[in-house]
Amino acid sequence: MQSPFYQLEAKNIQGKIILMEDYKGKNVLVVNTASNCGLTPQFEGLEKLYQKYKNQGLVVLGFPCNQFANQEPGDDKSIAEGCMLNYGVSFPMFSKIEVNGDGAHPIYKYLKKQLPGLLGQKIKWNFTKFLIDENGRPVKRFAPTTKPQKIDRYLEKMLAR
Repeated sequence: MQSPFYQLEAKNIQGKIILMEDYKGKNVLVVNTASNCGLTPQFEGLEKLYQKYKNQGLVVLGFPCNQFANQEPGDDKSIAEGCMLNYGVSFPMFSKIEVNGDGAHPIYKYLKKQLPGLLGQKIKWNFTKFLIDENGRPVKRFAPTTKPQKIDRYLEKMLAR
């Protein structure tokens, strides 16, 4: 049976619909991002993880969100430019979404249900990270303050399988 994750889709930051099934066979790190957050420098660490492991089957997916203290007020164009200019982000970025509440994106509804956190089925803050294995199964949730470098050890083991 196909993973429910692969039945989901999202609009990328260029406005094109991307099917999550395009990432079949890859390990996926889904992150809700913000450009004006104290944790924004994590973009740099996420890009390093992506560069280090992309040839071994890792993809990082960034989902900008403005639900936490108005820290992502820009439009898709300014978000994309900021990520590239300030952090050299080359991993896929998506259109701005909501991660909590009635308007939460289906990807986040699914991930929060599969891997509840401290606040149950809520996202606590920007840069909450979800790791999905190569079969589309959510396997680990990381807190916003978990630096990408800490995820490296976990990825190393996972990608070595």
